[in-house]
Amino acid sequence: MKKLAIHILLIIFIILSCSNEDVQQYAPTPSLLKIPELFENNILKPVIPSDNQQTVEGIELGKKLFFDPILSGDKTLACADCHAPENAFTDSSRFSEGIDGSLGKRNSMPLFNLAWNYDENFFWDGGTFSLEHQAFIPVSDPTEMKNSWKQLQQELQKHPEYPNLFQKAFGTSKIDSTLVTKAIAQFERTLISANSKFDKYLLGEVILTPEEVDGFNIFMEETKGDCFHCHGSDKNPLWTDNIFHNNGLDETFTDLGLGTITGDPADNGKFKSPSLRNLIFTAPYMHDGRFTTIDEVINHYSEGLKNSSTIDPLMKKVAQGGVGLSIQEKSNLKAFLLALSDYDFIGNPDFIND
Repeated sequence: MKKLAIHILLIIFIILSCSNEDVQQYAPTPSLLKIPELFENNILKPVIPSDNQQTVEGIELGKKLFFDPILSGDKTLACADCHAPENAFTDSSRFSEGIDGSLGKRNSMPLFNLAWNYDENFFWDGGTFSLEHQAFIPVSDPTEMKNSWKQLQQELQKHPEYPNLFQKAFGTSKIDSTLVTKAIAQFERTLISANSKFDKYLLGEVILTPEEVDGFNIFMEETKGDCFHCHGSDKNPLWTDNIFHNNGLDETFTDLGLGTITGDPADNGKFKSPSLRNLIFTAPYMHDGRFTTIDEVINHYSEGLKNSSTIDPLMKKVAQGGVGLSIQEKSNLKAFLLALSDYDFIGNPDFIND
């Protein structure tokens, strides 16, 4: 009996030792987001879920997954193929191509400053309820990665690296869709853009040209561009309200946008306002990529508005076709918009595949 008791104690000691070793191995390093000064002064704190805090290990894992075509059904398509760093994490094609050549009906939205999307509705139509959920959808979407989560989990589990990386990031080597999307969301929250010429101007570091100053004034004037209601201002450095609007693109709708999600006819033709940051990198424009240049976008608001039953009240001059800018006003407005380009963002080594 004494020997048996000793053996039992020895087994318990070994189990506890192994458990302690596992606990010690799971010690992720907290990684606070680098909040830009302009964001600190003008907008609320970022949205970080309590069950998915930022860690060095989680971000590194998320970055690896973001650039890895293993997520797709035929191992040819990564998140970064439709959200390329050089395009401010969007696609230069009008419609992104899925693994079998299938095309969607919308242009990929750019990915940056996502941690400040306070309503947590993502995609053009608001069809997802968190950044984690936003990362979940494309894997099994038949027009995108065309995989199954069951298959992907099995492949990641057999991978020579991923189980250990998940252990370091989340304290378990058992991989599931929840942890995959948590990691990708952690990486995506680090994609912060706040170093454009206009940002530097607001910080007193550079001077704008007369054309850029006039363009900003046109942007802010209700009797001129009247852009700030949907796209922010010098007091809203996100340059979007993250709200859904019908901005006068069509008289009738083949894509219902928000109306598809809510089922409310009053939401038909409404799409999320994209940020005006980095327009120089993110062509084509609008939810369906119909405009290939910034000039076309400006022309739309100047003289191309179309009326419909759900037109946004902010499109005050829809009856006149638009705000009616002169050639010089259009040129100056464009100069201001280009001053929102953040070249450091697209070249940030933390955001580029190693």
